[in-house]
Amino acid sequence: MLALTSHAYRPGVMTELSERTKANMDVVLEETCRQLPHGGGHDSRRFIAERLIKAAESGHSTLGELGIVARRALAELMGKGR
Repeated sequence: MLALTSHAYRPGVMTELSERTKANMDVVLEETCRQLPHGGGHDSRRFIAERLIKAAESGHSTLGELGIVARRALAELMGKGR
C-alpha cells in the first residue's frame, strides 16, 4: 500500500491526488510487486511507487496508464538486478 496522505509531494509544489487515483496507484503497485520475490523489498516497492506518484502528478491516473508506468519501472528494476 502506498503511504500517501491527501497530497503528494513534489519539490516546490503540492499536488492533490484524488481518492480514485490513490486507489488506482495502490492496486497497480500491489499487482506489479506480486511479480517480485516475496512481493518486493522496501527499496523496490518505493522505486515503483515514486514512478507512480510522478505519473499521477502529471495527470496519468487510470489503471491502464499507471500499469504501463509500473511495468516500465519493474523492467528497469529487473534490468538493474535490484
